[in-house]
Amino acid sequence: MSTIIHSRDHLRCARRHRFFDVLSPLRRWVDRIQVSDRHTAHLICRIIPCCCPFERDLKFLKHTFHIPPLCKLNPLYDEFVGLRFRSLSYLSDECGEDITKYIC
Repeated sequence: MSTIIHSRDHLRCARRHRFFDVLSPLRRWVDRIQVSDRHTAHLICRIIPCCCPFERDLKFLKHTFHIPPLCKLNPLYDEFVGLRFRSLSYLSDECGEDITKYIC
């Protein structure tokens, strides 16, 4: 009977050559945006949607086809959602405005 010996050299090599995230500087830049103006906060809330605009159900004859949300394919999705949240927080906490029109 033969014995299979598994070498873990490929794991050490993978750890040494870590993947460089090309979008990391852009992610940090979006994360550092401070919302300090009412007009800018309203603009951000209007531009960044509260739910994915691509998700929908298509009906063809008697069949329904569901298109899942595609926003998670955006590599900056989490950063944009955070920016929208900071804008909503600024409008409600600092400006005392009603933000229900921006909530889905």
